[in-house]
Amino acid sequence: MTSSAPALVLLNPRAAGGRAAALGHALAQWLQVHAPGASLRTEDGIDAARRLITGLDAGTRVVLVGGDGTVHRMLPALLERGCTMGLVPLGSGNDTARALGLAALGWREALAHALQSPASPMDVGECVAEGRTVVFASSLTAGFDSAVGWRAVHGPAWLSGLPRYLWATVGELAALRTWPMKITLDGAPMHEGQALFASVLNTPSYGSGMPAVPHARIDDGRLDLLVAGRFGRVGTALMLPRLLAGRHLSHPRVQTRPFAALQADCALEVPLAGDGEDAGSARTWRVGVRPGALSVVRRAS
Repeated sequence: MTSSAPALVLLNPRAAGGRAAALGHALAQWLQVHAPGASLRTEDGIDAARRLITGLDAGTRVVLVGGDGTVHRMLPALLERGCTMGLVPLGSGNDTARALGLAALGWREALAHALQSPASPMDVGECVAEGRTVVFASSLTAGFDSAVGWRAVHGPAWLSGLPRYLWATVGELAALRTWPMKITLDGAPMHEGQALFASVLNTPSYGSGMPAVPHARIDDGRLDLLVAGRFGRVGTALMLPRLLAGRHLSHPRVQTRPFAALQADCALEVPLAGDGEDAGSARTWRVGVRPGALSVVRRAS
């Protein structure tokens, strides 16, 4: 089946540790045969790629070739123009793709699906931290998880996917910290005291497939908070296998709850990350949900 509908296929050459760049020629050949109405662009710079999207007609279908970092960087422009997002999963972390049912697809099947299949609405998270706004598709982390994400992004190129995040986690244990956080959800107190992390999930998984909140949905108009209280190095190391197996929610120091609005305060600077990308640090931050704000091409699981 061919598609002549106008669309932009945007390749992030830095995705998958730079390995995505080698796919450019094959993508161009496939599009010439199967989707002559689509155009392919390779943009290395974030600002240039965003300008490209904001120059499109409202509602244009944009197929991103990359992972969670690519989605995160392009999300503000996609929301601004009201574009429909398709996704070819090709990143170190593909948790948005997992939530969309795309992670197991090869690039040809994923590209065909992204160009030809109907779209549906997806919720988007928004964090306001001391004057700056961060929108996210998969997760907003605060604390240990953010530090692990930063270490993973700057890790060795030969590691990818879940092994990269496990390597980063082991490394971060050496500098383990907790933060005194006060968190309210929808105006009601939820947590007050030391916390290893306070992560907000829109997708069921983060960190390249770790099932953080297996019951989370991307279209229920809610986000899910995952809080881990005071943990030492040994406790954190023992919790990791439970997290990988999806059995962490039964731990007495781990809590999760859905919400529409979150307020967090801490006496110390807490590192933040959106979709695994560094979002600076803050002592106060608010998180809310934009129900159905992004039109996405998904696949039934």
